[in-house]
Amino acid sequence: MVGMAAGLARVGFRPFVYGLAAFVPIRTIEQIKLDIAHDDLPVVLLGDGAGFVYSHLGTSHQSTEDIACTRSIPNMTVLSPADRFEMESCMNYAYSAKQPVYLRMGKSDRGDVHTGPIDALKSGQLIKLRDGRTDRPGLIATGAMAVTALRVAEELNLMAWSAPMLKPLDSKDVCSAASITKGLVTLEEHSILGGLGGAVAEIISQDHPTRLLRLGVEDRFSSHCGSHAYLLHEHGLDDNSVLRRVSEFCGLSLP
Repeated sequence: MVGMAAGLARVGFRPFVYGLAAFVPIRTIEQIKLDIAHDDLPVVLLGDGAGFVYSHLGTSHQSTEDIACTRSIPNMTVLSPADRFEMESCMNYAYSAKQPVYLRMGKSDRGDVHTGPIDALKSGQLIKLRDGRTDRPGLIATGAMAVTALRVAEELNLMAWSAPMLKPLDSKDVCSAASITKGLVTLEEHSILGGLGGAVAEIISQDHPTRLLRLGVEDRFSSHCGSHAYLLHEHGLDDNSVLRRVSEFCGLSLP
C-alpha cells in the first residue's frame, strides 16, 4: 500500500494512506523511509487509533512509539490533532503540503478543547488553550491528552497549550511558553522517549533551560490488557493521576 502510494505520487496523484498506527507507520516504516521520504514525495500517512485506543487487542495493536519513529525520518512532517477542529486544520495543512506527512489520530473522542474552528495551522505552532498563573508551570499537550491538560489547567489555574504539529515544532513558541511560566509539563499518549516531551526537551536544553516534567508512557509495555480508560490509569495518564503529578511539580498539596 505504501509502495503503491509512492508510485501514484510520482505520477501526480496525492495519495492518502490509511491504517492502524501500529501498522502505518510502524510496520511499514522501511517503505515510508525509502519509498516516500527519501524522494520527498507528497504522501499523507494517516495513523488511526494511536496510543492505547485499540486497548483490548494488546501490545500488537497499541502504538506508543509512532511519533518517535516518524520524527526521526528526514523530510517528514508529523501532525497530532487534539480534537475535530484541529483535525480539520491538520487535514488542510497535510493536503496543501508538498512533502511526506504523518497525521496521528488518537480516535478516543474525549471531547473538544476548542469551541469552534481554528485558524489555518502555522508550521510548528503551539495553540494556547487557556491563560493562567505565570508563577506556576505551564502545560503543553498533544492529541487526546490535550483534554486532560485543559482540565488540570482549569483545576490549578495554569497556562496550557496544544501542540498539533510535532515536527517541526516551533522553538520560538516553546521558548516563549518557557519564559512566561515556572517550568513546563508535557502530556502525550505516547512514550516519553522521542515524542512531544523529547522534542520540547531538545529545544529548551539548547535555547531556554527550564524545569521539565514529561508525562507519557514510561519505558515499558502495558502489564495487563483492558479498556482504554484502564490503560490510561495503569500508565498514570488518567485525569486524577495527572492532576496529582502536576500538583506535586507545582509544589501544591491536593485537599
